Amino acid sequence: MLYRADDANAHDPQLAEALSLAQSNPELGHWFEQHCALQATIRDKFRQITVPEGLKEQLLAEYTSRRKIIWWRQPAILAAAAAIVLLIGLAVFWLQPREENGFFGFRSRMVSTALRSYSMDLETNDLKQIRAFLANNSALSNYVLPPVLEKTHGSGCKILTWQGKRVSMVCFNSGRPLAPGVKSDLFLFVIDRSSLPDAPPANKPLINKVNQLMTASWNLGDKVYVLGGFGDEDFIRKYL
Repeated sequence: MLYRADDANAHDPQLAEALSLAQSNPELGHWFEQHCALQATIRDKFRQITVPEGLKEQLLAEYTSRRKIIWWRQPAILAAAAAIVLLIGLAVFWLQPREENGFFGFRSRMVSTALRSYSMDLETNDLKQIRAFLANNSALSNYVLPPVLEKTHGSGCKILTWQGKRVSMVCFNSGRPLAPGVKSDLFLFVIDRSSLPDAPPANKPLINKVNQLMTASWNLGDKVYVLGGFGDEDFIRKYL
């Protein structure tokens, strides 16, 4: 966040370490490219602001004048103030966090869903009942579970939407001790492959920690899968 292309501190050791990490991490690198593009756009917009002609002379004249002048009503100053307010508003808009399109935006939203308080549409440890419920409610139900996950106790499911597309959320309980009131520590999200043109490869799951969840993502057939869990990489790989 502190990096600027024309900053004298660009070679600071901490910034150098962060730049190196961005080059080795595809997701972070993608964010960093957007960040730099945004900063360049904001700089260009500020450079386009021109000082109104005669502004300096007008300010000096008003300062020395004995008459009471309401300075903020002067046209030149109003124009400059309006331009600055407009650019500040645009900068705030540009800096607002916006959800990414494509796979990374989908994965981020699903992780956020798992981490916040939510109510399941159906609570059961029976995976067959979960499939039947999803099918009866026009949600994705013909997903393929990895063998170990197929033998893991379910805890329920929820039907979600992402950018107008239906997503099936299947919740599991790995059997580890959970905090009071917590029923799931594994979450599988399934969406149609056609909804994510930049889906992860089919032959090698993409493993990344996103927020507090370790995630594994892959595609199989016409579906894209994101599995998230509270644990390390070894924990999540057990269920692939």
